[in-house]
Amino acid sequence: MQVQGPNTQSETRTAGLFFRKLFQNLFYLHIFLITILIIFFTIHGLLSTAHTHRFRPRKWYPPLLASTACAGIVAFSWQWITHCNPAKAIKAAFWLGPLLTCGVGVLLVAIGSAGSLAAAAVALVSALIQSLYSCWVNPRFDHAIKVLSVSTAFPPAKTTFLVILSIITCTLYSSFLVVGIGGTTATGTSLDVLFILVILLSLAWTMHVIKNTLQVTISRVKYMNFACGIDFDTRVAFCDTIKHSIGSVYVGSALVPVLGLIRGSARAMSLVSGDADEFMFSCANCYSGVASRLVTYGNRWGFVHVGVYNKGFVQASMDTWGIFGRVGLKPLIDSDLTSSFCFLCGVAGGAVCTLVGGSWTLVVHKAYATEVSIYAFLIGYFMVRSEHVSITKNYSNVKNLKKRLTSILMLSCRLGLPWRGRKLVFLHTLLLMQRTQRALGLARLSQIAFKSYSDIELSRSRNPIY
Repeated sequence: MQVQGPNTQSETRTAGLFFRKLFQNLFYLHIFLITILIIFFTIHGLLSTAHTHRFRPRKWYPPLLASTACAGIVAFSWQWITHCNPAKAIKAAFWLGPLLTCGVGVLLVAIGSAGSLAAAAVALVSALIQSLYSCWVNPRFDHAIKVLSVSTAFPPAKTTFLVILSIITCTLYSSFLVVGIGGTTATGTSLDVLFILVILLSLAWTMHVIKNTLQVTISRVKYMNFACGIDFDTRVAFCDTIKHSIGSVYVGSALVPVLGLIRGSARAMSLVSGDADEFMFSCANCYSGVASRLVTYGNRWGFVHVGVYNKGFVQASMDTWGIFGRVGLKPLIDSDLTSSFCFLCGVAGGAVCTLVGGSWTLVVHKAYATEVSIYAFLIGYFMVRSEHVSITKNYSNVKNLKKRLTSILMLSCRLGLPWRGRKLVFLHTLLLMQRTQRALGLARLSQIAFKSYSDIELSRSRNPIY
C-alpha cells in the first residue's frame, strides 16, 4: 500500500484551493457579465421595438413571466408533497411525468410550425420512453419509497425557510433572465441565438449552485446531528457554506451535470448494445469505462463530504466513490430511483410551465408560442430540480454507521472476547448510537447494526485468522 507523503498531500491541497478560487472568480465574473449583457440588450431591444414594432413585448413577456411564477409554485408544491407523503410523490412523478410530457407534445403539434413539430416529436418520444421506464422500475417503487421516507423523515430546523428563500431567489433571477431573453429577441441580430444560449447556460449553472449550496448546508447540519448529537443551527451552517465551501460548490455545479450526462448516456448505450457485435456498438464498453472513471472525479454524493469535511469537490467525490466501492454500495446506487424521481419531478414541473406559457401564447400570438414553450420548460425544470434538496442521500450516513459498528466488532473479535462479551459490546454500541442517530430511526439503525454484526460473524467463520 502506498502512502502519500506530505509533499503530495500539500500539492493536492494547493491544486484544490486553486481550482476553488478559479471557479469562484469565474462564477462572480459570469454573473457580472450576464447582468451587464441583459441590461444592455433590454434597453437596446426596447428602443428597437419603439421604432420597428417588430417585437411585441406585451404578448411575449406576460406568458413567460407567468410560467416563471408557476414554476415557483410547482417547486414548493413538490417539496411539500414529498415531505408529507413520499409514496404518493414518487408515484405521481413517475406517472405524471410521461403524461404531462405527452401533453406538451400535443400542444407543440397544435402550434404547427416547423420548429414546434420537431420539438413535438422529441416530446412524444420522451413521453414514450418515460412510460416504458416507469413500467420497468415499478417493482422497485417500494424500496425507493422507504429510502425517500428515511431521507425526509427528520428535516433540520429552518429548512422550510431556506427552501422558500431559494424559491424566491430562483424566481427573481429567472424573471431577470427572461427580461434579457426578450431584449435579445427584440434586437433581431444574427447573434441572438448565441446570446440566448449564454443566458440559458447561466440559468443552468446558477440553479445548480443554489441547489448544491442548500445540499451542502443540510449535509453539514445532518452530519453534526448524526455524529455528535448536536442540533446545529441551519443559518450558521448556511453562512459557513458560503464562507468556506462555496468554491467547491461552484466546481461541482459545473462538473456534475456534464459528467452525469456522460454517465447516463454510457449506461443507456450499454443497455441498448447488450451483447451485440454490431459495429455501431463496438465502442460501448470503452465509452462506459471512460464514463465510470470520470464519475469518480465528480459525482453528486461528493457534496456530502464537502459539507461534512469542507473538502475540495474533486477530492470529496473521489473519497466518497472509493468508500462506496469498498462497502459494496455501487450496485445499490445504480438501482436507486431517487435520482430518477428528482429528474421526473423536474420534467413534470417544466411540462406544467410549458402548458401554461405555451397555451397562453398560442391564444394571443401564435408566432411566439414555440420559443416561449421551450423557455418555460427549461425554467420550470431547473427551478423544480433546484428545490429537491431535502432528499439528501443517506448512503454516507449509513456507511459511517456501518463502519463504526464494524470496527468495534472487529476489535472485540481480535481481543478474543466470547460470544456473550461481543454481544454486550455490540448492544452497548447500538445503545450509544441510538441516542445520536435518531434521524435514521431505531428500526433502520437496528437493521444496519445486525447486518454488520452478521457480516463480521460470517467473515470470522470463513477465515479463522480474522
